Amino acid sequence: MNHSALFVTVALSLSTATILSILSLPFAGWIVFSKSRWALMGESLLTMTLVLPPAVLGYFLLVLFRPDRWPGAFLSGIFGHSLSFTFSGLLLASLIYSLPFAVQPVAQAFRQVPPGTIEMARILGACPLTTFWRVVVPVSLQGVATGWILGFAHTVGEFGVVMMVGGNIPGETRTLSLKAYDDLLSPNGSDVWGSVAPLLLFSFLSLFALNLVKRAGAPAPKGGPHGVAIP
Repeated sequence: MNHSALFVTVALSLSTATILSILSLPFAGWIVFSKSRWALMGESLLTMTLVLPPAVLGYFLLVLFRPDRWPGAFLSGIFGHSLSFTFSGLLLASLIYSLPFAVQPVAQAFRQVPPGTIEMARILGACPLTTFWRVVVPVSLQGVATGWILGFAHTVGEFGVVMMVGGNIPGETRTLSLKAYDDLLSPNGSDVWGSVAPLLLFSFLSLFALNLVKRAGAPAPKGGPHGVAIP
């Protein structure tokens, strides 16, 4: 197994999922609770990466990251280097690519918050911001956890975007999915399982964790006199 590819994959996936779990809260709050006519268009833009081919998105990001034009010049000034073919650029591209996978579960959880709960907080004098952070978010933690897991799993399996933006540089931007691709194209392909096996393991663990979160948030069945669930 190529441990550098494993390290890059884990670091990229953990960073992406964690940052997205924070960014998803204001984005989902704006989508669900905003009365602006731009909310629908904003939601459409946020979810475009679900239907846009990854290679096309990677190409657009490469163009945006060019240091000789805005916003590439602005981002290069912040990071101190060009973002193309670097881990920083790969992380930013992953955040954009996996954003809807983190936002949608949170938005769905926000929509399931009883309106009466929000109204009661407002009657008690809580401002909209306080209501959001102290009422809406705490009762939506299952959606936040689901978004984190999906963001992590989606980043682990990225290929087209990381290939275009990262450039498949060993020890810097080569992930397990890129190494598996290289191994499959190699003459012998003997080391392909060293890359594929961790990807299979990450996929299984992500689905297992996702099912655990769903079970933990599912309502308990009503028990009858003999412990039989009552519909």
